[in-house]
Amino acid sequence: MEPTDHHPSRDFTRTRWSLVRRLHTPRTDEARDALAELAVRYWYPVYAYVRRCGHAPEIAQDITRAFFQQLTAETRGGALPDGRFRDWLLGRLNTFLAGDWRELAEGETTAVAPSLEDLEQRNRDDLTAAGSPEQAFQRGFALEVLARGFKRLQSEAGQTGHLDMYEALEPYLAHDPLPGQYEEIGRRLAIRPLALVLALKRLRQRFRELVQQELMGTVASPEQLDAEQRALFAAMGGGR
Repeated sequence: MEPTDHHPSRDFTRTRWSLVRRLHTPRTDEARDALAELAVRYWYPVYAYVRRCGHAPEIAQDITRAFFQQLTAETRGGALPDGRFRDWLLGRLNTFLAGDWRELAEGETTAVAPSLEDLEQRNRDDLTAAGSPEQAFQRGFALEVLARGFKRLQSEAGQTGHLDMYEALEPYLAHDPLPGQYEEIGRRLAIRPLALVLALKRLRQRFRELVQQELMGTVASPEQLDAEQRALFAAMGGGR
């Protein structure tokens, strides 16, 4: 899959930094929900960065939890940041790690952490692909964006009654099927191979659109969107 040159018509003023914007609300319940969503989306990139900095798993988990809690306190009531969310998040993390994070890491937080076992499994899987702290963060961020694109694509397929076809074609979103695989899938689903070719083309296009939509909430302009798409594919080595 390649970055698209298409410039979306969506209003960037409305969509930019959409998740961080919700942290600015004076409503405690809405800000808490925004923190939960922010943590779910970006916990692993932050955790992977902290682990590559040399911290043990349990300490890295505590640091990550405290970071998201502190991020909410610092962001609420302030001006909406500009630029790219990915750069801002990494900058805030470096500032946090350079400060006195130990007391914060030992304190009470409302951020709900993912399973440490799952985080460590992902961390081990990424060791060869992303060795430095920044590489680990950039790759983790890209993987989260792609994962949300896949999740939305799967949800749409289920809503339209095409979940079986999606599950059969999903492995080929990043590369073409081998000779004979269209025919094999067609026999299993009772669908003509040509129809599968067209369906895969539509899925790839829709996936690109969904990933672009995910990135739009993290930038402030079409130019930043183009740069963010290039950064995403660079972090993934040019592929999925």
